[in-house]
Amino acid sequence: MTDVRMRHGRFALGLSFFVQGVSFALLVTRIPAIQDRYGISDGLLPLFLAAVPVLAGVGSVATEKVVARVRPGLVLRWAQPVVLLALLGVGAGDAVWQLAVALGAFGLSVGALDASMNMLGVSLQRSYGRSIMLGFHAAFSLGGIAGASLAWAGVHWHLSLLVSYLPVVVVLLPAALVGSRWYVDAGEEAGAVRADGERAAGDRTPVAFRVLLPLCLVMCFAYIGDSTVSNWSAKYLQDVLGSSEELATVPYNAYMVTTLVGRAVGDLGVRRFGSVVVVRSGSVLAGAGFGVVAVAPGAWVGILGFTLLGLGLCVIVPQTFAAAGRLFPGASDAAVARLNVFNYVGFLVGSPLVGALGEAWDYRGAMLVPMVMVLVTLVYARSFAAEEDRYGGGHERPRTVDVG
Repeated sequence: MTDVRMRHGRFALGLSFFVQGVSFALLVTRIPAIQDRYGISDGLLPLFLAAVPVLAGVGSVATEKVVARVRPGLVLRWAQPVVLLALLGVGAGDAVWQLAVALGAFGLSVGALDASMNMLGVSLQRSYGRSIMLGFHAAFSLGGIAGASLAWAGVHWHLSLLVSYLPVVVVLLPAALVGSRWYVDAGEEAGAVRADGERAAGDRTPVAFRVLLPLCLVMCFAYIGDSTVSNWSAKYLQDVLGSSEELATVPYNAYMVTTLVGRAVGDLGVRRFGSVVVVRSGSVLAGAGFGVVAVAPGAWVGILGFTLLGLGLCVIVPQTFAAAGRLFPGASDAAVARLNVFNYVGFLVGSPLVGALGEAWDYRGAMLVPMVMVLVTLVYARSFAAEEDRYGGGHERPRTVDVG
């Protein structure tokens, strides 16, 4: 595989992560407008919202089966347009059943998209011989910031959902399709992919769930922490710390920006210090962030805590996918697909868990629960090391290629 082809593959996959960040942010940040458009009651709304991650988990499991025969690049090539068209469907419909169909398509295709994107990221990192996984997730964070900004513009200018979504889809869908021409599947090098795009039959290393379980728990706990910030930071700042409504919007923005910054430089940290050190440092920083939030005397200290959370949590998820690829080099696609399911488990559990604890106990105390969960990652940190396959600096395995 040539250096040029790998660079193109890296750029194309980064573009896919960016597009996914934009589309996901445009959906979740316009939930109140979606609720108003379709007349969904507060009691029914959680069922619609929960259906998306549940179906995404189904899509991820199905992708594991599909990529046994078809390379992940083909799955990603067609899943991303479906996600964008489903987003457009959410904005274009006017009946509840149409919203249900659009969200169902969005959930299933997002599961396939997330799984196949990270499969390609893990395999491309293996070909590079050094850590690049955090850079892909940085592109997702950048897309999330762009999508949230576009959503703000739509609200500010009182644009309908369809008018907000249509220009984005018109621009991003062709870009994603063109970029998909340069996706790189590492299996192609080993002759595991036939000319028609299907994988040749052969022995596949089984994924031992007992070995994968620590990473599954880490993934779940990280997304419980992430969903706590996205769902409760504004309410916490306003109701517990007494901030204004305007100031209450700052924590999530600060969290997203620090997530982008942390991921943008995180690969350098992995190359210099190794995955274990980076994950441990991120866990400690995220735990400290939750601790600061729990004891904050005022709004600005609370914002500081959420900022620390962004810097800490941002490194954990990409390194968890990378670690799964190193643990199961002969079945990394299957390992990534199964691990990806716990992304949605954490997302489903996090928000209601904190809400229930806050109502029954205290919202300050509720912040200590995801803090403990994130710190559990320290117990499993050794799962992020694979002696024969570390990336970067003194921890790096010998390279067969060296590309930009």
